[in-house]
Amino acid sequence: MTFKTADLCDDHPDKVRICEPVFSSFGGRTRFFGKVSTIKCFEDNSLVREAVGEPGEGRVLVVDAGGSLRCAMLGDLLAAKAVENGWSGVIMNGLIRDSADIAGMDLGVKALGTLPLKSVKKGVGERDVPVRFAGVGFVPGQYVYADEDGIICSDDALPVAAH
Repeated sequence: MTFKTADLCDDHPDKVRICEPVFSSFGGRTRFFGKVSTIKCFEDNSLVREAVGEPGEGRVLVVDAGGSLRCAMLGDLLAAKAVENGWSGVIMNGLIRDSADIAGMDLGVKALGTLPLKSVKKGVGERDVPVRFAGVGFVPGQYVYADEDGIICSDDALPVAAH
């Protein structure tokens, strides 16, 4: 199965919300989609580590890291754990590190950029709560679709098939 966000926007204009184009693609999987699971945290990736350690079941981890440009919230070890546990992708409103390694992984990763400094780990943040960034609200259980053209979100699953 495949899809294009442009086609999904054309076919379902009343069902999709489109993220502002602030993200770059870092993962080895350029197209990914799945049910949304969220984290809200700031400069502490403890909950990201916890989430990717659980079965992903094809979901997309949407992390509102407050747009911080001071530390990375995802690195190669956590990305590898996400792949191992079946996550489809990660959308990070923040930074990642180990981007060369992540580029070779079967995981979609969208983030604001890269920085080599890791985050603190104090266990602070919230899981599976509504988050909002890049002009779009994300609620756990919604669906997100990402490709080379951008990121869209929908309350309902959209049909994905070759156009």
